[in-house]
Amino acid sequence: MIVRFVCWSLLIVMLGASNGWSYQGVVVENGGSIKGTVTLLGEKPRPMAMNLVTIPDAVYCGRISTGTGWRIVEDFLIGPEGTLKDAVVMLKNVKKGKPFDLPKVEVEAIDCDFTPFVNVIKDRDELTVINMDPIEHDIQGYETARERGARILFNRPLPMNPFHKVMGMLGEHVHTHMPGKPMVEKIHLRKNRNIFVMQCGFHPYMFSWGLVLDNPYYSITKEDGVFEITDILPGEYDLVVWHPGMKVYIEQKVTVEAGKTANVNFEYESPKGRRSAHEMHDNPRFGVELLDEGEVIVPSLRRQIP
Repeated sequence: MIVRFVCWSLLIVMLGASNGWSYQGVVVENGGSIKGTVTLLGEKPRPMAMNLVTIPDAVYCGRISTGTGWRIVEDFLIGPEGTLKDAVVMLKNVKKGKPFDLPKVEVEAIDCDFTPFVNVIKDRDELTVINMDPIEHDIQGYETARERGARILFNRPLPMNPFHKVMGMLGEHVHTHMPGKPMVEKIHLRKNRNIFVMQCGFHPYMFSWGLVLDNPYYSITKEDGVFEITDILPGEYDLVVWHPGMKVYIEQKVTVEAGKTANVNFEYESPKGRRSAHEMHDNPRFGVELLDEGEVIVPSLRRQIP
């Protein structure tokens, strides 16, 4: 039976990090697996969007835009069959299993976007952010919790590589992405918090979400919405899915048998109505005429569809 828990928008998934046990890595022989798909039911949620003329670097960052001067926050990437990208599916309260090794997290600021959009990390591990753009970024990191609100983790400038060269006219901005000096931060969240988010202080449509895990059993969905978690010791587990754009997370009980695959699917209901104060609307005070003479916002890299 599916149990739905309502929580604060884009905030917190409880994974039992404060339950007092430490994870034990063991050799898993003939372990079981869990496989399935995460889908979103209903219409695509109303997108968050920001008017580029009110934000620095409008022409360069507008290479990805709507063609009408707006930049959309692409936090819901949905496949043809309603499959949902960037959902994290994980086991919680796992006491032992395969070695707890996670890849080092490296985020690129590229084309005025953070890539990847969603990451997982161990508590006290390092996060590296690299600027690949010919403009400066300002990295603000926050941990989140419903009861106490957000707490700042860091606020650091992310300089560009000084040897960047930009060419082109009318917003084309042809250049080769060159990495700047990386920003490295150790991620350590307070008790009962395991979600953190990065946002650029200069370009507020840039987001990257991180989930601090206490065990290695997780999967992040791609465009097809498929997840798979392997090498699980036989037993009964709580399987949880989380997506940064949702107000609910979903949990299911699942039984894992040795050498077998349990099939579990998750269905989110699409959020309805207004999701943010930042949405596209007509405002004659903030049109493209506010740009400097000769500047034009051209979605030369990719035109976004609202």
